[in-house]
Amino acid sequence: MKQNAMIRSAKFQIGQVVKHRVYPFRGVVFDVDPIFDNTDEWYQAIPEEIRPSKDQPYYHLFAENEETEYIAYVSEQNLLIDDVQKPLRHPQINEVFRLSDDGNYVFIGDFKH
Repeated sequence: MKQNAMIRSAKFQIGQVVKHRVYPFRGVVFDVDPIFDNTDEWYQAIPEEIRPSKDQPYYHLFAENEETEYIAYVSEQNLLIDDVQKPLRHPQINEVFRLSDDGNYVFIGDFKH
């Protein structure tokens, strides 16, 4: 983990369902990096005018849109709480979470990504 005196606490928790602020996808959080921890190539591929700061939590999501399921890496500023109340279909969710009776995702195991 990278050290940074200005690390904020994460707004979203593992198991929480979130949606992207701009793009039409939602997902469940399965890991959190306190600050950006991906490649510079990945970061530079984001258009400069919408490139988020590295000094914020970044979330690993089991994500899905209308067409497909995938793993996403998203900055905190680009996520919102998802209030759809509909289960996600991503096939890897069941490796890490179980769906509780109240519709929340409960962590059951570590996903190696």
